[in-house]
Amino acid sequence: MHMADALVAPAVAGTMYVASTAAAAYSIKKVRLENDPKKIPVMGVMGAFVFATQMINFTIPGTGSSGHLCGGMLLSALVGPTAGFLTMIGVLLIQCLLFADGGLLALGCNIWNMAFYGCFIGALLIWKPMMKSGMSKAKVVAASILGCVLTLQLGAFSVTLETLASGITELPFVAFVATMQPIHLAIGFVEGLITAAVLSFVYDARPELLYGYENDLTKEGRFTFQHTIAILTVVAMLIGGGLSLLASSQPDGLEWSIQKLTGSTEVASSGEIYEIAAKIQDQWAVLPDYAFHGSSSALGTSFSGIVGACIVIAVCVGVCYLFKFFRKKRIS
Repeated sequence: MHMADALVAPAVAGTMYVASTAAAAYSIKKVRLENDPKKIPVMGVMGAFVFATQMINFTIPGTGSSGHLCGGMLLSALVGPTAGFLTMIGVLLIQCLLFADGGLLALGCNIWNMAFYGCFIGALLIWKPMMKSGMSKAKVVAASILGCVLTLQLGAFSVTLETLASGITELPFVAFVATMQPIHLAIGFVEGLITAAVLSFVYDARPELLYGYENDLTKEGRFTFQHTIAILTVVAMLIGGGLSLLASSQPDGLEWSIQKLTGSTEVASSGEIYEIAAKIQDQWAVLPDYAFHGSSSALGTSFSGIVGACIVIAVCVGVCYLFKFFRKKRIS
C-alpha cells in the first residue's frame, strides 16, 4: 500500500506529514517515559521482521493481485501502540530513502495509512479491549485477524480520500473505493493469519512480551527471552535473504486497483516539487527496488533483505538508547 508521489498533491502531502509528525511526537513523549529493557530488542527485531516480510508479496488467488504484510497490528500487539508506531516509521523511512519504496512526498500519507491505523486503532480499539478480561491463544488469533482486516480497510479508504483531495481525476472516488476496499479485505485477512501465527508463537514462547499481558506473570514460556529474540531474528533474516525471492510479481492491491481504472499501475505526475522529491530519492537509494543498480539478480534481492533488516535493527535500537541516554541525563 506504499503510495507513490504522483498520487498526492503537495498540500495533501504536507497535511499528512503534519498529522504523522504529531502522532510521532506524542509517541516519542510516551516512549521516553517507559523503562522496559526488554522492549528495545523486541522493537529492533520485530522492526526487521516487518521489513523483511513486506518484501514478500503473496498472491490473492483469482484476482491477478498480490499483497504484503503492513505490520502495524503485529508491532503494536508486542510493544504497544506508541513504540510500534515509531518502529513502523523507522521501517517506512528506511524503505523510502534507501530502497525507493514509496514516495518521499507521500511518506506522511504512508506513515498514516500503514502505521497509524495498525498501531493505534488496532491496539487500542481491538487488541486492548479483547484482552481486558484475560489473554488466551484464541483471543490472540481473533484479535489479530479482526485488527488486520479493520486497519487495512481504514488504510485503503484513506488512500482513496487522499487521492480525492489531491484531485487525481484518473481515479474517480466511487470506482476507486469499489476496487480498493474488496482487494484489501482479502489482503487484510491473509495478514491477520500471518500476524496470528507470529503472536501465537510469542504467546507460547514468552507470553509476557505481548502488550497488556497480565494473566500470570510468573508463568514460564517455552523459551527464554534470549532464545525467543534469537529465533525471531533468524526468521527475519531467512525471510529477507531467502523467502523474499519467492515474492509474487503480481501488482499489489493499490497498483492493481489503479491498473483496473487506468490500464497502468502508475499515474503520471509533473511539477518541480515532484522532480525534487524524485531526485532526493535517487541520490539516497543505494538499493532501489531492493536490487543492485542496473541489475535484477537474486543476489541483489537477498542482499537488500538482509542489509535492510540489519539497518532497521540498528536504527530502532539506536534511537531507543538515545531516548534512554537523554532521559537519564535529564533525571541527573
